[in-house]
Amino acid sequence: MSLSWLLETDSKSLRSMNGSRRNSGSSLVSSSSASSNLSHLEEDSWILWGRIVNEWEDVRKKKEKQLKELVRLGIPHHFRAIVWQLLCNAQNMPIKDQYSELLKMTSPCEKLIRRDIARTYPEHEFFKEKDSLGQEVLFNVMKAYSLVDREVGYCQGSAFIVGLLLMQMPEEEAFCVFVKLMQDYRLRELFKPSMAELGLCMYQFESMIQEQLPELHIHFQAQSFHTSMYASSWFLTIFLTSFPLTVATRIFDIFMCEGLEIVFRVGLAILQMNQTELVQLDMEGMLQHFQKVIPHQLDSGPDKVIQAAYQVKYNGKKMKKLEKEYTTIKTKEMEEQVEIKRLRTENRLLKQRIDTLEKESASLADRLIQGQVTRAQEAEENYLVKRELATVKQQSEEFAAQLEQANNAIRQLQPQPQPQPQQQQQQPQAKGAPRYSEESMLQLERELVQARLKEAESQCALKEMQDKILDMEKRNSSLPDDTNVARLQEELIGVKLREAEALTGLKELRQQVRNLEDHWQRHLARTAGRWKDSSRKNTLSELQDELMSVRLREAEAQAELRETRQRMLEMETQNQIHSNQLRRAEQETRCLQDSVQTLTTQNKDLHVQLQEIKRRQAEIECKSKEEVMAVRLREADNIAAMAELQQQISELEIQKEEGKVQGQLNHTDSSQYIRDLKSQITELKHEICCLKGPRGLSGQPSFDGIHIVNHYAGADGSYQSSDEEGSRDAALLDARPSGDGRVRLRPNLRVSGSEEDEDEEDDEALRLSVPPATAHKSTTV
Repeated sequence: MSLSWLLETDSKSLRSMNGSRRNSGSSLVSSSSASSNLSHLEEDSWILWGRIVNEWEDVRKKKEKQLKELVRLGIPHHFRAIVWQLLCNAQNMPIKDQYSELLKMTSPCEKLIRRDIARTYPEHEFFKEKDSLGQEVLFNVMKAYSLVDREVGYCQGSAFIVGLLLMQMPEEEAFCVFVKLMQDYRLRELFKPSMAELGLCMYQFESMIQEQLPELHIHFQAQSFHTSMYASSWFLTIFLTSFPLTVATRIFDIFMCEGLEIVFRVGLAILQMNQTELVQLDMEGMLQHFQKVIPHQLDSGPDKVIQAAYQVKYNGKKMKKLEKEYTTIKTKEMEEQVEIKRLRTENRLLKQRIDTLEKESASLADRLIQGQVTRAQEAEENYLVKRELATVKQQSEEFAAQLEQANNAIRQLQPQPQPQPQQQQQQPQAKGAPRYSEESMLQLERELVQARLKEAESQCALKEMQDKILDMEKRNSSLPDDTNVARLQEELIGVKLREAEALTGLKELRQQVRNLEDHWQRHLARTAGRWKDSSRKNTLSELQDELMSVRLREAEAQAELRETRQRMLEMETQNQIHSNQLRRAEQETRCLQDSVQTLTTQNKDLHVQLQEIKRRQAEIECKSKEEVMAVRLREADNIAAMAELQQQISELEIQKEEGKVQGQLNHTDSSQYIRDLKSQITELKHEICCLKGPRGLSGQPSFDGIHIVNHYAGADGSYQSSDEEGSRDAALLDARPSGDGRVRLRPNLRVSGSEEDEDEEDDEALRLSVPPATAHKSTTV
């Protein structure tokens, strides 16, 4: 028996066999209670599928149509694992060898997978028990795929597909088949986070409803019953969560062979079968009908719904066209979303700019008002200080007048000086004048002290007021002048104008956004009813779409133009602010340069003064050195003169001794010698009187604590010394002509006594025949 003959002759017998199948859990093979005829047919089916599996490549290439018919009739349970792998080409995938390594890794989706495992086929024997083998292998496959495709990761509906695969094959083979389904059967696009493919399926399915079931479509629209509310689970789980497992498995057989087309066909067939009931229900009723009524309608078997599904009109070209339309619509929506997002961003930026301008405006206004208030306060304080200063000056003048009066009173109360003898005769007349008591004197002195204290306090207050005036002048100089205030006012006016322009632009943009939203709503309303309109209306709709696009581009251009204008205004504002800052910086620089020049001039003046002081100090030091040298020279001269005088004194003493000896030898001449001595004494007394008069002693300044006595030679041949402090102790030198014609000097250094004492000493010395110089030894030198 050849394979081609089996494919041609057994299709009818397989169709008749399909009517006797019933639900048997996860197995689609009939029980042992079937009739012998049915067993024979099943045996033939097994033989047929066995040969198909063995000659798979030839059958797939040459008999593809007959293979699809056999798959639509159902794949035997024991052949499903191998046939599904052959249908999706998952027999020898390289990723199968990586499965054990993937299980050793850690996935970020493990918690989500663990949470959803208990919700996957909760009533099936293989998965219902916690931590059972079924849950463990399901976790392994989902974890491995989440590591292979990190973009998709884990999606909740994919666990039902993996669970169905695990019912038919081991986990490694199920993992390979699931990877193939995700890559080649559009499931990966369905399970992506954006779910863009699911939106396309909903759009295509809704278009098929609008075309083939218009009444039901109108009812859905009237009830706001969107396609995604009931059909999204059909596409995500291939009816595994909506239909009984036997029906869903038969549909999955066809899905493995033909792809998502069977989902569209079965979905539309279900709606056709339930259109009468659905039209009479509201939204809640329709949801209940899809969840509870429709699954029980399929308990009898999948043949009816599959037969109805292949009676549905399905045009592949039309589906491609719908895909292009959906892509265009989504592109426009994305562009509009981008435009709206850009407009919202511009709106937010404009609001921020307005807030900034308002803050700047408020800041400038505050600065202006604060400056004016400060100037007013400073003027008021200046006026008050001037008044206080005038009051203090007046009080100071009053205190000065009182002080003058007190001084006059004190001068009047002071005691008069003692009168001279020639004025004693006037005292009796003054005795009659009134005398002040001591108490009044003390009272006046206290008043004088108080007046002086008040004067000192007034001087302190005056000084404080002057310091305040200087401080206020400095602060007034630091305040902005009228020119700066005018510039600040100009800046404030400019900011206000730009703020008004920004507000106007914001209002216009808001109005454009509202217009665009209105146009978009009308566009949505037109596109919603496009399928039931005529070709002329469709053309009009296309023209309106083009008009909408032109308006969008126009709004975009206007927004860009306003953005450019806003940027230009911002640049002008920044330019003006920078120019004002530069102007202020130049003014501050000029002020600093002036202060630097002033300080430089002061520094030069101080340097000149310092040089002058150093020069004067050097001159004073030179003069002091010269004076010290002169003093030392005079001291040396004085020492020499004193040595010479001492020598002369010694010579005179020797002469006196000689005279005494001569007097003793020549008693005859002693009387004459005494007379000569008396005459000499008289002359000496006369000279002493003369020296005490006009030639008195005068002082000499001292240096470094050294007292120097200068001897000057008089006109009469005698030396005299003087002391500036008025000292009366001096050395008197007597000059007498000696026998050899030289002048002899005799020192008479007086310590105490008078001229009478000297006469008595001389007379006593003469009586004792002792020279007078001997009697003076105790008081001389």
